[in-house]
Amino acid sequence: MKRRSWMTLGIVLTVLSAVVLTGCGNKEGGDNVGANGNSPSEAASALGDIKSRGKLVVGVKYDTKLFGLKDPASGNVEGFDIDIAKALAKEILGDETKIELKEVTSKTRIPMLNNNDIDMIVATMTITEERRKEVDFSDVYFKAGQSLLVKKGSPIKSIDDIKKGTKVLAVKGSTSVDNIKAKVPDATILEFDNYQDAFSALKAGQGETLTTDNAILYGMAVQDPNYEVVGEPFTDEPYGIAIKKGATDLLNSVNEGLKKLHDSGEYDKMYEKWIGKAPSGE
Repeated sequence: MKRRSWMTLGIVLTVLSAVVLTGCGNKEGGDNVGANGNSPSEAASALGDIKSRGKLVVGVKYDTKLFGLKDPASGNVEGFDIDIAKALAKEILGDETKIELKEVTSKTRIPMLNNNDIDMIVATMTITEERRKEVDFSDVYFKAGQSLLVKKGSPIKSIDDIKKGTKVLAVKGSTSVDNIKAKVPDATILEFDNYQDAFSALKAGQGETLTTDNAILYGMAVQDPNYEVVGEPFTDEPYGIAIKKGATDLLNSVNEGLKKLHDSGEYDKMYEKWIGKAPSGE
C-alpha cells in the first residue's frame, strides 16, 4: 500500500507541474507578443542582429529623384535618403559601405519592415499618428510640404484651382491621396504604384496635375523642365525613419546618428548637395 501511495502522489505532482508550466508558458506568450507578432525581446535585439550580421538593410525609393533614384545604366541608387542611410550604416557599423539597399514603395515599405525584409525605412516617409500604430519613427530628418506639379502654362496655379472633375494624379499608399481628398473632395483622383508611373501619366495627358511632397516634385521638374511646381505647400510633411515597433536600441542609435550629422555640419552639406539650398531648421 505504501508503494502504491507514493506512486500515486508522484503522478499527481507530475501532472500539477505540467499544468503550472503550461499556464506560465501561455501567460508569457500572451503578454510578450506584440501587434505585429514580434516579442519585445525580438525587437530589442534588432541592433544586435545588425551588428552580428555586419550589414544594415535599408528600404529606399528607386524612383524618386533627389531622394532615391536608381540609375539604369550603372545600377547605382543615389539621393538624399541614400546618403542619410549610408551615414547611419557608418554610425551603427563604422563603415558606410556595410549596407544593402532594397527597393520599397509607399505601399510596400511598412509590410517589408514588419516582415523583417529590411531593418529600417528611409524613403520620404511622412510621420503620421496612424503610421505610429504600426512603426516607430526617428526624429524628423526632413521637412516637406505637399504641392502640385503641372505642365508649364497650365491654368492650375495653386490648390484653389483644383475643381470638381479635375484629374489629379497621386501614388498609392501615400498621405498625398488622403490630403488631396480632404482638400478637394470633388476632384477625380487617379492612383499609381510609384512616382515615375504617375509622372509618365501626367506627361501622357492622363491628368492635369500630380500631387505629392514638394521635395519629390522638384526632382521631377529637374527631370523635365517642361513641368513646374506651383502654389504654396498646403500641408506639413515631416519625414522620419521608420523602425520596427519596440526596437528601442536601434531607434536610439538612429537618432544619435542624425544628431551627429547635424552637429558636424554634414547634414547641411547633404541637404545643399541634393536640394540645392541651405536647410531651414530641419
